[in-house]
Amino acid sequence: MKTRETIFADTIFALATAQGRAGVAVMRISGPKAGEVLCKLSGRKLPPPRMARLRVLQDTNKDRIDEALVLWFPAPASFTGEDVVEFHIHGSVAVIEAVSTALYDLGLRQADAGEFTRRAFENGKLDLTEAEGLADLIDAQSDGQRRQALRQMRGGLRDIYEGWRTQILDAFALVEGEIDFPDEGDVPDALAQKAGPGLKALAKELKGQIADSKRGERVRSGLDIAIIGAPNAGKSSILNRLARRDAAIVTPEAGTTRDIVEVHTHIAGLPVCISDTAGLRETDNVVEAEGVRRAKRRARDADLRLGVIDLSNKNNEVLTTLTAGDFVLYNKADLSNGSDLENVSRETFAISTVSGEGFDELESALEREIISRFSLTEQAGLTRTRHVDCVRSALKAVENANKNLSIAPELAGADLRHALGAIKELAGESDIEAVLDRVFSQFCIGK
Repeated sequence: MKTRETIFADTIFALATAQGRAGVAVMRISGPKAGEVLCKLSGRKLPPPRMARLRVLQDTNKDRIDEALVLWFPAPASFTGEDVVEFHIHGSVAVIEAVSTALYDLGLRQADAGEFTRRAFENGKLDLTEAEGLADLIDAQSDGQRRQALRQMRGGLRDIYEGWRTQILDAFALVEGEIDFPDEGDVPDALAQKAGPGLKALAKELKGQIADSKRGERVRSGLDIAIIGAPNAGKSSILNRLARRDAAIVTPEAGTTRDIVEVHTHIAGLPVCISDTAGLRETDNVVEAEGVRRAKRRARDADLRLGVIDLSNKNNEVLTTLTAGDFVLYNKADLSNGSDLENVSRETFAISTVSGEGFDELESALEREIISRFSLTEQAGLTRTRHVDCVRSALKAVENANKNLSIAPELAGADLRHALGAIKELAGESDIEAVLDRVFSQFCIGK
């Protein structure tokens, strides 16, 4: 059985570009034999570092495989921190297979998912939060996701937690000073308590990051908007208008929508899932009742709700389901003079799914609301549940330390050690193999 040390001593390779036919494909190699492999396949000495050179590649039988651009990145000035070689080859299946076979014949193995980035992490080229930012950048589907991932990949979150670490160490120094030198004349009395203001300020900062974490998580994973209301209020027609296509079936018969119909789109540069749900009413129909139950659950879990009321047959019960920040849509405004709109304390729109009246105003308001609640801030923040858990652990330890300063400095010191441990876990510095395996398994092969 291979140990971690022997695994990272291997020289690995993988296709860094997408599978399938293409003009160019990039084959990446990393490890101690990378330079030797380049010389053997090209039959020539190593090119200058980071300078592209045209080389004929040949297999172990000296048969020509392809003409390729080759790049040589000697350690430690490479992505992984190891010797790295890239072959820019023609992207046919046959060429890729031939190069892969030649690399196997030279004793290399195919990289596991995320192994290149894992090696970069292990060699100190990036921390765990930066690696997560890289994974998010690869998966980004919207402009907002791209910008957030870039900010994290450039070390934005690292800069924040390094500041927290410094504040904890400053407090720890005061606490340890009182513990280690209690009788020294030049050590002030109650030295540990002088750490109190700094710990209170740090706790406030940690709470702020936790409170703002929903913003980062939603940018990364997307927002959920649920359309809710009574049967035949026009929910499916609203979904179709917002989707600009016939995504949901629309009929005059009440209760047509039984299951949830979803449309994925982008609003304000963020991914959004808009859901049409079953009409909310009491029913003896087993299938429809299940649809109502699912509708209520989706409404409860959504980030934003659009409550629809039919102006021609008003049923205002949906208002009790809405919360602050939700929208009220009075549909069928083309059949009303507008005098019977309810005076509610939420953003209210008179719309018509037939004429399109009010939809420009609704879509502009949706964009404003999403920007206000979920758009990016100038600083990087917490974007994953793992980040939030680590910061919550640090916050609890900091608060406990602050309480123990005047009671038992030894306990406060233990609390601050725990807070430092939480920051180390956030950075990926502690021995958390299961977490590391989960993070890097999310990468594609070749990254």
